[in-house]
Amino acid sequence: MAITNVSDQSFSTETSEGVVLADFWAPWCGPCKMIAPVLEELDQEMGDKVKIVKLDVDENQETAGKYGVMSIPTLLVFKDGEVVDKAVGFQPKEALAELLTKHA
Repeated sequence: MAITNVSDQSFSTETSEGVVLADFWAPWCGPCKMIAPVLEELDQEMGDKVKIVKLDVDENQETAGKYGVMSIPTLLVFKDGEVVDKAVGFQPKEALAELLTKHA
């Protein structure tokens, strides 16, 4: 699966089924740029078990506000549309894999 860019309009649809990692980010954010290749690797390794979506908080403030995103990157783990876990700031690949594995 490829990482999907989502918007305020598509966010709830894209996070409604299965385990989804939502990356709240912005193009100017250094740690967001650092975590992008980590997410790409996880996407390839976890395959169909986990879906990864990215939401640009500058362009989609409604969804960021709804979930109380104050710092980026914020990573929310959804399971069937409900938030089940959260990580804020850059996370090493192992920590993110562990976070996702316990819900997948």
